[in-house]
Amino acid sequence: MKDNLVVVFQGDSITDGNRDRGNDLNHIIGHGYAYMIAGKLGSKFAEKKPDFVNRGVSGDRISDLYARWNEDALSFTPNVLSILAGVNDAWRIVHQDRGGFTDRFERTYHHLLSETREVLPATKLVLCEPFILKTSATEKQFDQWKELISNYQQHVRQLAQQYNAVFVPLQDVFDDAAKRTSAEAWLWDGIHPTVAGHYLLAERWLEVVEDSGCLN
Repeated sequence: MKDNLVVVFQGDSITDGNRDRGNDLNHIIGHGYAYMIAGKLGSKFAEKKPDFVNRGVSGDRISDLYARWNEDALSFTPNVLSILAGVNDAWRIVHQDRGGFTDRFERTYHHLLSETREVLPATKLVLCEPFILKTSATEKQFDQWKELISNYQQHVRQLAQQYNAVFVPLQDVFDDAAKRTSAEAWLWDGIHPTVAGHYLLAERWLEVVEDSGCLN
């Protein structure tokens, strides 16, 4: 465990945020919710010399995260490890891709967390709830999307309890926001957040995680 505050963000394209793969500090954290969170926490905890690491990869399923877990998560020995995944697992199944022939979401997530707890028992885990809205990428088969994502949401909540992790609920945030204006204003294709959507995600993450005390 590092003496300074180290926060690692893991996930798919929502986390990736078109991050720079080099050393460009203007873009290395991406341009989404991780960037917004890092901005607030970087200021709040400046004395701890915080380090924010984004290793989200566009297109990743939970099994893809697990395949690169040593290099892209455990090796950083973070104080806080945040995970947001699930939409690509659902995508492969809905679109009958060969990568979605079996649904490995729950079992792989379990293996990932079990290994993390074994190797880094002091690391605080933050599990973010996957979410969707009904717009362009999801509307044609929305019932199937909703069933899959609802199951994943339940799994993530249960895993958070099992592994004493912080659970960040997000579906309600976007459902409530979509009552104010069109769903596209928050998730432009029903999956990927707009700038405003990323702000909602960051706001809820900060609310729940700061409340949990795991940043102290």
